[in-house]
Amino acid sequence: MSDHPRLLLVDDDEVFCQVLERALAKRGFEVSVALNLSDGLRLAEKLTPEYAVIDLRIGHDSGLALVKALKELDANTRIVILTGYASIATAVEAIKLGATHYLTKPADADEVVAALHKEDGDPNVSIKERPLSVKRLEWEYLQKVLMEHGGNISAAARALGMHRRTLQRKLDKRPVRE
Repeated sequence: MSDHPRLLLVDDDEVFCQVLERALAKRGFEVSVALNLSDGLRLAEKLTPEYAVIDLRIGHDSGLALVKALKELDANTRIVILTGYASIATAVEAIKLGATHYLTKPADADEVVAALHKEDGDPNVSIKERPLSVKRLEWEYLQKVLMEHGGNISAAARALGMHRRTLQRKLDKRPVRE
C-alpha cells in the first residue's frame, strides 16, 4: 500500500486521463482511472479514495450520480467536477451533492490540485460586466429544466413543450461561452 493519497479519476476521454494521471502522480497522488460510470463506482467501492476528479458528462451518463455515490461511501472524499459542458445548474447541483469544486476544461493539473484542496469560497471572484447572451441563457435554462427532471430528457422535453430529439440536439452542442 502506498503512502500517497488515493485519487479516483473518471472521464471518458482516454488520452486526457492518461495525461492527467501522469501529472497527478508527479504531484504525489496514487491515481486510479475509470473511463465509465460503472467502473468508477466499482473502483470507488474497492479503494475508498480520499480525492476524486470526475467529468460531468461521461458518455451519456452524468458524473453527478458518482458524486452522490462517493459521498455516501465516504463523506470526507474531496471531489472536483471537471467539465467542458459547464452550466450554473450543474455547478449548483454538484456542490449540493458534495463536490468540493467545479472546474471547466481545459484545466491543468495544478488547477485541479488547488481545487481539491480549496476550503473556502472566494469573495473576490470577478463579476462579469455583461449579461449572458440569449444563446447561453437558453442553454443554461435547458440544463436547469433537465436537472429538475433528474436528467430524464423525455420528461424535460415534455416540460419544455419540445420534441425529445430537439432537446437532445440542443444539449449535445457545446455551450456558448457568453
